[in-house]
Amino acid sequence: MDLGLNDTVAVVTGASKGIGLAITQALVAEGVYVVAGARESSEHLEQLAVQGHVSPVLVDLATATGPVDLVDVALNRGRLDILVNNVGQVSPRLNGFLMVTDDQWLHSINVNLMAAVRTTRAALPAMLAAGHGSIVTTSSVNAFLPDPGVIDYSAAKAALTNFSKALSKEVGSRGIRVNTVSPGPVATDLWLGDAGVAAAVGRASGRDPDSVARDAAGQSVTGRFTRPDEVAALVLTLVSDRTAGNVTGSDVTIDGGLTTQT
Repeated sequence: MDLGLNDTVAVVTGASKGIGLAITQALVAEGVYVVAGARESSEHLEQLAVQGHVSPVLVDLATATGPVDLVDVALNRGRLDILVNNVGQVSPRLNGFLMVTDDQWLHSINVNLMAAVRTTRAALPAMLAAGHGSIVTTSSVNAFLPDPGVIDYSAAKAALTNFSKALSKEVGSRGIRVNTVSPGPVATDLWLGDAGVAAAVGRASGRDPDSVARDAAGQSVTGRFTRPDEVAALVLTLVSDRTAGNVTGSDVTIDGGLTTQT
């Protein structure tokens, strides 16, 4: 199905790997030009740049100026149709709430909430001027499934989902759609890498990280982690007016049946 995205311009944050890279690749396949923000580039992102489909922008989105610098690259192309706020970070807090410092709380809120707030604030004026735009933000099932092991991350993601819902009510009448996706565990480095959640839990509990990952996957009805390309396909559905033209203020869960919502 043609999603009607050809020749549009998108900004994607956290675009060099994992979910962000999968989203970037999927958008490019639909004819979208992507301004891809990341602290570090990657081989796959550079390949897309060589092909002329992507502008990698090396930027720290945890700073006050990084989001503005990123969005300005897209605006220099004359338009901005899509924003995907995907950057995020989680650090397991395995010693309990009392051991989570102010600095750790502030870092989590800055990366998981304020990066999206600032990038959206930079992108929104151009969308409002055009009377059209789609913003999709990667939240998490932890926004409504609080977990003491990631207590600051859960709180930040809950705020992120709430922010997106509130903004959708403000700008919906002006042609801007705002939605979130909430993945459960996804097969990326965030969960499965050497410094990922499974490795951290494994070190703390004396378990093999593969065993930790298998147990986490087994909590889902499907018995597996979601793939990054599956999250990307959902994001593309939401950014397209042809498939989601009257969808705004929604949070779509993709977690293999891990959570039960009514």
